[in-house]
Parts: sequence; structure tokens; C-alpha cells
Amino acid sequence: ITEHSRCQPGLPFPHGDSQEGSFSEDGFHNTKSAGLFLFSDILIIFIEMRIKKIEYYFDCSSPWTYLSFRGLLELKAELDLEVYWKPILVGGIFNSINPSVYESRKNPVKEKSDYSQKDLHDWATVRNITINWPKIFPINSVKAMRGAFFAIEKQSIEQYTESIFRSYWTEGEDISSDNVLIEIIKRFKWDKEEFIHYINDPNTKEKLIRNTQELMDRGGFGSPTFFIDETNMFFGNDRIQLIKEFL
Repeated sequence: ITEHSRCQPGLPFPHGDSQEGSFSEDGFHNTKSAGLFLFSDILIIFIEMRIKKIEYYFDCSSPWTYLSFRGLLELKAELDLEVYWKPILVGGIFNSINPSVYESRKNPVKEKSDYSQKDLHDWATVRNITINWPKIFPINSVKAMRGAFFAIEKQSIEQYTESIFRSYWTEGEDISSDNVLIEIIKRFKWDKEEFIHYINDPNTKEKLIRNTQELMDRGGFGSPTFFIDETNMFFGNDRIQLIKEFL
């Protein structure tokens, strides 16, 4: 804006004489056209500043991530957010930098575990979700999360993710199974052979690995993780209210 406001006599617009105007190949530019040019630039900058962006790293094997997903959709609608969906494999993070998760599962503190279950169901009530603890836990979610990239390309990531979460956390389905995933994608009328080929493609596998490593490189240690303004990280379902205040 400062650059466009500067007057340099003898040069064509936008650096021309703002009082007298100047000639160019397509005719005479007067102060009115200069003003319109400046206004359009300012409007573009204003719009870009108003767009709120959030990066969302997620793995459907986590019930807390299901809760956060619903909360994020509500926040997206309320604030007109632009969401960057980042599927990850949270088990890879636990294996690499956060093995304490496995230790706490082996040796749980009963009081803490009991409260955690209460907290989970309280949040499920708030998010209007039914949580039925699945018989298979933890689950191998790698194929389902590779499928999330397919859904992104099909512009159906929200619908796909909700279906994966509900199939596992409400209906108790084995989302590591090809057959279960095929039943899920039938709802979207996707070609099952194309989908199975996609989730087994080395390029898709690399995408999931890359996202997972990217999160660790940025200081993340689990799912769900959010970033606003590229460097401001938030972890957990219960941080959505805090994210809203920052946005």
C-alpha cells in the first residue's frame, strides 16, 4: 500500500503524478482510477487477513480425536474457518517419541482411568456422540488414514472422517479391515478397486509417513493437534475453546 501511494512524476500509474494524471498505452489514468486501484488492493489484503486458517493433524483411532473433530466442525461453521486436513498415524508418534502412552496402558492408575472414562462420556454428551468402547483397541488405522487422502482428493474428507469415526467408536467395526472400509466408501459411490489401489500405493504410504514426521518435527506428540498462525500449537479436544479465543 505504501508503495502504491508514492508519487514519482514522469512514470505511468501507479507511480505517476497523482494530481494531474498520466498517459499509458490504454489511455489516461486519473486520480479516480488510482483510487480504485488502491481500494481493490486494500480489499484483497483485508479479505486475506479475514480468512482464518487452522491445520488439523488427526488419527481416527483416538476417541478424543472424534470429539475434537465434531468440535472443529462446529468452530469451522461459526468462524468460517479454512481447515487444512492432515491425516497422521499416531502409533508412529508413540513409537518414536511418546512411548509413555503404552506404559500407562499397561499400568493404569484406577482412579485416573475411571475419571478419564467419565470425562470421555461427558464430552461425548456435549458433542452429541455415542461412544461404545470397541472390542478391538488399539486399532490399526493405517489403511483408514491413507483413505483420508483419497477423501481429500474427492472433496469429501468431512463425510469420510465422520463415517470412519462412527463405524469404529459407535458401531465397533474393525476399520483395519478392507471389507469394512469398502462398506464405508459405498456410501459415497466411490470405486472400490480405485480406493484399494490408492491406499496401497507407495505414494499414499509416503504421504502418511510425511505428515506424521512433519507433526513430530513441529513439536507435536499425539492426536488431535491443531496449529494456527503456523507456529501456535494446541493439543487435545478440550483446547478448542482456547483456539476460538485466539482466533
